[in-house]
Amino acid sequence: MNTTLTPAEPTVFRLTAMDRCDSCGAQAYIAAEVNGSELLFCAHHGRKYEAKLREIATSWHDETARLDEAN
Repeated sequence: MNTTLTPAEPTVFRLTAMDRCDSCGAQAYIAAEVNGSELLFCAHHGRKYEAKLREIATSWHDETARLDEAN
């Protein structure tokens, strides 16, 4: 029995290295929409403010899983 393995489709992320945290300037991995404006946060500040932001955010986009990827 032959099995052909096909590579998984690459994941396309919305946030890039050009997107910077609004609190400290580090690379942003979290985007929250609040009152029609997008706020960007690094993993640290996103987690720090997450509880309060989730109460008022109309959307929450989290790409922090990228930090766990093997290089």
